[in-house]
Amino acid sequence: MVQYSKFSTNYKLTKGRLFKEQTDLNRTCFMRDRDRIIHSSAFRRLKYKTQVFVHHEQDYYRTRLSHSLEVSQLSRSISKVFGINDDLAESISLSHDLGHTPFGHAGEDILNKKMQGKGGFNHNFQALKILTVLEKKYINFDGLNLTFETLDGILKHNGPINIPIPDYIEKFVNFFDGNIKFQGSFESQIAAVCDDIAYNNNDIDDGLYAGLFEIEELDDLEIIREACKKIKFNKNRNHERFKYELIRKLINLMVDDLIKNTKKNLVKMKIKDSKDILENTETLVVFSEEMVKKEKKLKNFLKNRMYNHPRVKTMNFKAKKVISDLFDLFIEEPYLLPPSWRKMDSEKDKFVNVADYISGMTDNFAINIHKKYFDLYSF
Repeated sequence: MVQYSKFSTNYKLTKGRLFKEQTDLNRTCFMRDRDRIIHSSAFRRLKYKTQVFVHHEQDYYRTRLSHSLEVSQLSRSISKVFGINDDLAESISLSHDLGHTPFGHAGEDILNKKMQGKGGFNHNFQALKILTVLEKKYINFDGLNLTFETLDGILKHNGPINIPIPDYIEKFVNFFDGNIKFQGSFESQIAAVCDDIAYNNNDIDDGLYAGLFEIEELDDLEIIREACKKIKFNKNRNHERFKYELIRKLINLMVDDLIKNTKKNLVKMKIKDSKDILENTETLVVFSEEMVKKEKKLKNFLKNRMYNHPRVKTMNFKAKKVISDLFDLFIEEPYLLPPSWRKMDSEKDKFVNVADYISGMTDNFAINIHKKYFDLYSF
């Protein structure tokens, strides 16, 4: 087996699974977690869930699936630099977006609004619900029965939890005597930052392809100018290739900064082992202060020129309308739900079931179901 560093989460010391299973002779527990995630229904559906653009627009744009794979690739690469468990980092990366609704954050916003007073809707919590309750793949238990370390890493991939958690999360946290206020593992923290790296650079690529802004407009950003200095040919001669080269250089700049700063933090925070990482008051895996400033300006550019672009805002308006209509319809007429989703003992159960059902839809499925019930000429 691979020799891991002292900062790594040790698969031999796993707290295990909610339901005991025999160990695999050829795979570690985290390798098995990764394989179960990849074979899950929720993972396959990510292929047809949007990042920014609705899936049916074109096949070029990123989906939740392609994004998750890119986060996974970055996480594995950086994990190897520090000698930590890249199988665990991969499991967390591949599953971090499983709880997203159709139509991205627009879908989540409207579902959360509809669920006010009934527990709200949080895509990160929903990912844990899918992995512990909603996936129905095994005879003896619901969910995928992943290890505590994978579940805890997904839960905390954006940091310690300081808000109330739902009962399905509380169940596994208490079972394993976990602590939601601890930091996430080294692997979890890496997955979190790789999510940002992939997201920002993917959106630059998609935004340029969609014509929402021109590559020259990015020149006002310091990080763009820094990346351009590393490119050896004229962007005016080959605009398309220059764009791809720019994205690669940007990713390299961010990854290099992250690795360099994390190495500094290991020394500054006097981290001796993986336990110190969990119990530390500060997050270990972060950009330098300089890169944080540069990334913030990049995010502001994307917000102003892409996320608030009339074309994207129009798509979001329509997406919210689709989700809102379907939610109200299924609450009013729950018999229209598939039979397996009609089991409910209370009014709250009805709302939760409808939210779970809609959040699992792909973009195309939600659009087609909406047409079925709201297009007067579709029978």
